[in-house]
Amino acid sequence: MSGPEDPLLPPPPADTRHESEDQRMDRNWNELLQEMRVLQTGVQIIGGFLLTLPFQQRFGTLTELQKGWFLLLVVLATMTTGLMLVPVSLHRRLFQHHVKYRLVAAGDMIVKGVVACVSLLIAGCAGLIFSVAVGPEAGLAAGGSMLVALAALVLVYPLLSWSPRRTKAEPER
Repeated sequence: MSGPEDPLLPPPPADTRHESEDQRMDRNWNELLQEMRVLQTGVQIIGGFLLTLPFQQRFGTLTELQKGWFLLLVVLATMTTGLMLVPVSLHRRLFQHHVKYRLVAAGDMIVKGVVACVSLLIAGCAGLIFSVAVGPEAGLAAGGSMLVALAALVLVYPLLSWSPRRTKAEPER
């Protein structure tokens, strides 16, 4: 039996899980929350790292570009943390309104945005560290390289790993 043409569409009615639509939406919501927990840990670690930097002696020696880069990363970390609160806020607003499908769809879009923001944070932090340790050119090169690598990992790989020709009965290769 072949899978759906689009991985974002609901599975065909003959789902092997034998779950109702409500059960599937509950499972999808719980899986989304688990993904958010994983992302939250990374954002907290990066945010904590950024918050300690101004209190280091060497912070005063940063160039204006490096300080601007740092402040941009603080804003990005703060906004990413805020974006991670949106699914919780939506859930509170839509609780018991029987629109779990809309909640899961919105949560899916938000998680994709958070993954993009976390990727930017990781690349930006690597770039800032290289900029301080080696120089601004090295920082731009490292940050740009990390951004390309992360884009390949979080955007390209998932697109290439799913094939409409693959069926559920096929073993993983």
